[in-house]
Amino acid sequence: MADSLHTRYMAASDAWRIHRKGCEPCQIKQPCETGAPLFERLTRLQDAYLNHLRNH
Repeated sequence: MADSLHTRYMAASDAWRIHRKGCEPCQIKQPCETGAPLFERLTRLQDAYLNHLRNH
């Protein structure tokens, strides 16, 4: 499970980074309508992955 969780976390990080790089609103303030779900997914997976590391 950890490998799968890590893979999903890294994919979410890549998707957010790629979107943010080309989106001015996401670069200077809060995420745009398209970027918000990407950022939310990244933060959820990051929390889950960090919790997994703390518990194992």
